[in-house]
Amino acid sequence: MGCRDDLEAYLREHGVPFSIHHHPVAYTAQETAAAEHIAGKTLAKVVMAFADDKLVMLALPALYRVDLEKTATALGAKEVRLAHEREFSLRMPGCEVGAMPPFGNLYGIPVHVDRSLEENETIVCQAGTHTDTVSLKYSDFKRLAEPGVIDCAHRPA
Repeated sequence: MGCRDDLEAYLREHGVPFSIHHHPVAYTAQETAAAEHIAGKTLAKVVMAFADDKLVMLALPALYRVDLEKTATALGAKEVRLAHEREFSLRMPGCEVGAMPPFGNLYGIPVHVDRSLEENETIVCQAGTHTDTVSLKYSDFKRLAEPGVIDCAHRPA
């Protein structure tokens, strides 16, 4: 099975209502939000990083950027750096790089969300491909992924 199939099975297994949307190929979070005709604040993009040599998944609104200093402070890490694709792609089999859903728990990777995502009743995220997204209630996402809620991002000017 692919990443999308695994994610759908996981959500069904836990009784989570969700919807899958298909759109033209989009490689950035902003392009995905535009293709889906949704506000960038509701699209949860995934950024992979290392906090003191430990791989972590960060989820933040599409139009935000990771703030490495804020993230380090929030995680109690000496250093946080963005991960290179080759450092994490094998950990998430079946997922297209750059299209991973924010369910790090499915891959043994801790997930942390920027506090601003909690403002959304519903979030949309990549479903493992550059052409599919999944929409679900934030409360269901939080219950299943059990993310740490931190301040890790800033909205660009």
